[in-house]
Amino acid sequence: MRKILIFCLIIIGAIFVLQTQLVVSEEGRQSLAAEPEIKASSNDDFYKDIELFTDALTLIRSDYAEETSYKELIYGALKGMLKSLDPYSQFLEPDEYKEVKVETEGEFGGLGIEIAIKDGLLTVVAPIDDTPAYKAGLKADDRIVKIEDEITRDITLMEAVKKLRGKPGSSVKVTIMREGAEKLLDFTIVRDIIKIKSIRRAKLFEGDIGYIRLSEFQERSPQELEKSLRSLEKLGMQSLILDLRNNPGGLLDSAVKVTEKFVPSGKIIVSTRGRKAQQDMVFRSRPTTKHREYPLVVLISKGSASGSEIVAGAIQDYKRGILLGTKTFGKGSVQTVIPLTDGSALRLTTSKYFTPSGRCIHEEGIEPDVEVKFEEREFKEPTEEETVFEKIKKEEEKVPIPKETKEIKIALQDFMRNEGFYDNQLVRAVDLLKGLMLYKEREAL
Repeated sequence: MRKILIFCLIIIGAIFVLQTQLVVSEEGRQSLAAEPEIKASSNDDFYKDIELFTDALTLIRSDYAEETSYKELIYGALKGMLKSLDPYSQFLEPDEYKEVKVETEGEFGGLGIEIAIKDGLLTVVAPIDDTPAYKAGLKADDRIVKIEDEITRDITLMEAVKKLRGKPGSSVKVTIMREGAEKLLDFTIVRDIIKIKSIRRAKLFEGDIGYIRLSEFQERSPQELEKSLRSLEKLGMQSLILDLRNNPGGLLDSAVKVTEKFVPSGKIIVSTRGRKAQQDMVFRSRPTTKHREYPLVVLISKGSASGSEIVAGAIQDYKRGILLGTKTFGKGSVQTVIPLTDGSALRLTTSKYFTPSGRCIHEEGIEPDVEVKFEEREFKEPTEEETVFEKIKKEEEKVPIPKETKEIKIALQDFMRNEGFYDNQLVRAVDLLKGLMLYKEREAL
């Protein structure tokens, strides 16, 4: 029996080695993977290790207290093998692989959070704007220690996704461990259809300061950003705040196209490096539509990951703008999904992201130029009777204003009132740009 098993495993291994797989990257792009190579000190070592595996498989099948199938045992072994590599590599059973495909459709029933395994714990990378998780109060870096009162120790990402997703209108209870909180926090969240919108806000504040909130990098994000930039520039925008806080990433191509709007043509935006030469890629800015080099502030947070770290890192390296906020998440690795013959798949880390200057993003993150921690507090009306800008706004309202302008142009105080909280990071960004613009004006005299 053991010899037969060894022979079968060798044949399966040979087929897997020789087969060219169609892979689908995390960023949604398709390419042909190079033929996998098995590197060992000698063939004897490989056969010896395979024999060890089949010995264990045979013993479990014959002596374990309950009957088990070969498929169950091999699936379990593959899960353990991939898990031992890093928190992002996974073996996906057929149903789990289908879940991965659902993620790329842009609409699904769930809570609206990006999750990852960090330091061995199920962690919220970022809640997506205007979703049930965001409205319930989940925050970036929250650790999910229980789902429906079941401890999440040793849970995989796909197992967590299965538990958190469900029919719209149904609810799920999650228990959170939050830094600074004295006790565990319970949240009961009602699932909803998650429709991910890329550009969440596009406004023009006093002082002709533009503000764009980019929540995720999707296929149409560059086009939507271009439209928002043109609208703001048409209204006289002189500086810009690009808000990437709690942006968990998305499509690599989209992040590259967003970045190239702000950096010169032909410049490296991001590079990937792996063990094989074909995994090393360099993405440069193309000769596309450029925007005037107005002062730029990029808001980042610990919920900014992957694609948003690529944008922030390139802008920082080329000194194109100022990063304000807190250190980013540090998710800078590329996972390639490799389908297998039975409908299962491997989700394998194949390379890592590097900024134009060669800084590794993975597990390092991007440090802000100006560190400003977010201070959670409700919005309160200004104590002064009336601010200067409110007076100007009232004067402007006496003159008929086009509908488009009314929808985009807004005082910062009114914007925060509508959002329902005081945003100290945004206030600091506005003050910083006002100072830069004032300096620029004086320099021109």
